[in-house]
Amino acid sequence: MNRTFVASTVALLMPLSACATADAQTEKSESRLTREQQAAKTEVWEPVPEVVSFDKAGVPSDAISLIGDDLSNWTSVKEGDAKWTLENGVLTVKPGTGDIKTKAEFCDVQLHVEWKAPQPEAGMEGQQRNNSGIFLQQRYEIQVLDSYQNKTYPNGQAASVYKQTIPLVNAMKAPGEWQTYDIIYKAPTFNGEELATRGYVTVIHNGVVVQNHTEIQGTTEWIGAPKYKAHGCAPLQLQDHGNLVSFKNMWVRPL
Repeated sequence: MNRTFVASTVALLMPLSACATADAQTEKSESRLTREQQAAKTEVWEPVPEVVSFDKAGVPSDAISLIGDDLSNWTSVKEGDAKWTLENGVLTVKPGTGDIKTKAEFCDVQLHVEWKAPQPEAGMEGQQRNNSGIFLQQRYEIQVLDSYQNKTYPNGQAASVYKQTIPLVNAMKAPGEWQTYDIIYKAPTFNGEELATRGYVTVIHNGVVVQNHTEIQGTTEWIGAPKYKAHGCAPLQLQDHGNLVSFKNMWVRPL
């Protein structure tokens, strides 16, 4: 047999043997530890999460409350002051005054909002049945609509990503009752003008998951296909669709 081949084979086997010996020694060393000591090896003690407390309304201490005693957090999309009606902590669309947006800008957020559609007037149906919307970064709409026993296109009903994704179920309460949205939003990112990662949204409607880490395909257009155009953090926007939809207890946590 070729001596060079034998020498090479031995050289290759020696490190494997050394590894096996090291593994055996490690296993033996591990066996000497108590179960508590073994468990402690995978415990991570830092960083320690900050403590979040809650006020009487259940708003987290690290959240920004968006609806208070005045409209100082809001401005009109048309320019100037927000002109919606605010009474006893309830913010209601003033038809014809236009959409309003937050003065602050946001990227990734946890958003909580309670909203109410009034009793429908005679003849109201479909998209005319007390319509509004919540726009994430002023571009991506989570639909607000009285979808209680109200037929419309499903990708436009309450809790849809408007004209994109149908909610998993219809969790609407009757008109006149307060509805709750809890929204977890991961904003899209861009590399210059190019899309790097798409946006994603989870929506919990009245305690029921209706959008489960749903991919946002782009802007939520009424006419035409969705599209992405590079942008940074941007305000939250509420829609004036000409109906007396109300909002309260709206707060946001930047993530």
